[in-house]
Amino acid sequence: MSTGDNLFSDQQMQQFIRNGFVSMRVDMPGGFHESIYDRCKAIYDSEGNPGNNILPRVPELQQVFDHPIVVGAFDSLLGPDHVMHVHRHGHLTQGKSEDRGWHKDSYWGYKKIRTHHPRWAMVFYYPQTITLENGPTRVCAGSHFYDEQFDDLAERGQPVLGEAGTIAIVHFDLWHQASANLTDGNRFMMKFQFHRMSEPTGPTWNQEDTTWPSEEGGLHDEVWSHHWHWLSGQDTAGSSGNLDELRIQLYSENEPVRLNAGYRLGALGEVAVGTLADALIGDEPRARRMAAYGAAIVGEPATLFLRASLDHDDEDIRAHAAFALGDMGCRAESAVSDLVHALKDATPWVRHHAAEALGTITGDPNSAVPALAEALSDDDDQVRYTVAYSLACFGTDGAEAVPALAKALHDKNRYTSGHAVTALKRIRTPEAIDTLLAWMETTRWCPLTSKESTF
Repeated sequence: MSTGDNLFSDQQMQQFIRNGFVSMRVDMPGGFHESIYDRCKAIYDSEGNPGNNILPRVPELQQVFDHPIVVGAFDSLLGPDHVMHVHRHGHLTQGKSEDRGWHKDSYWGYKKIRTHHPRWAMVFYYPQTITLENGPTRVCAGSHFYDEQFDDLAERGQPVLGEAGTIAIVHFDLWHQASANLTDGNRFMMKFQFHRMSEPTGPTWNQEDTTWPSEEGGLHDEVWSHHWHWLSGQDTAGSSGNLDELRIQLYSENEPVRLNAGYRLGALGEVAVGTLADALIGDEPRARRMAAYGAAIVGEPATLFLRASLDHDDEDIRAHAAFALGDMGCRAESAVSDLVHALKDATPWVRHHAAEALGTITGDPNSAVPALAEALSDDDDQVRYTVAYSLACFGTDGAEAVPALAKALHDKNRYTSGHAVTALKRIRTPEAIDTLLAWMETTRWCPLTSKESTF
């Protein structure tokens, strides 16, 4: 449970928007973090990495995520109805190891258009003190807005350091790496993910200033300002940029220049729709991506061309159109019927983004929920688990999907099954709860059972 005292301050929210991460320490009773470390070491030594089962194998970890400052951080970033994602992983960096590669986390092997808006976030938890010598995670501040891996990541990266119990709250798309462990001991990091269930309608942190604190020479001040306003439940502040200049910049070889152009065009509003439409259906994929972000900022005036683009011959254009509509949230409610139709697209890449879009818009549940329930039988794993998560976003409005979600509990894909659990929990009708409890009675995990102690 969080209170106002544990919510982010304006300064913490600004730091997250600019840098893509915030670190802090979870203060627990003496010996708590050390016991987590010892428990993890024993499990890794005897069983190997438990993967997604790290939480039931080390259930004490839940106390970390239930701590008021952790709950308050995610309430601030993702809203008070955020949920823990079913994917989690314990990372072990053994002694005398080398640097690992810089990367963004994948979507479990699938490509996806990455959302800039904080709808996903991760926590890195360290049960031991992290020093420069024992393999700290290195993060590159501000890189959550970039797809391309730039040359000076090593120079720009900074280590996450701190006492046992340190956590880093991280934007899902931040570039990061595990650095070399020069000691003889192990370094553990427990990575858990959290997801926003509803679009912001007002600030969910301790906001005192509604105005973004612009910095002279700030590299992405328009980008940061947009996210500040979006998280505050406000429309993006208008822009007075030159349309012709921004059109040229949208096709720049330089990703930061393209990024700023996409956001500035979006802030221009309806006058920029033609330029954004040309880029989205054009032949330059990098400009298409920025056009999708810009169109989402424009909102309702851009829906007409995006809806038409869902029928384009190019599957990549169709996917970007579905993504942009979803990124608008409730402002794209007029596109629900088109996105429902896109759930039948021939390409999984498109169906996945259509399903995700319906979950962020959550308008017209009478049309969206039955279509999503049917899509739970899709042939593609990523489509199915995205559908289940989108149904979770509807909450009690998703009740019609309970029978389909009951079947999805036994899906061959672990994330479809796990997301179905989340959906049933949020739907919360008697039928949903009974379905969930019956499944849990069968699948309950005993954290005390091991090969050494079977009963």
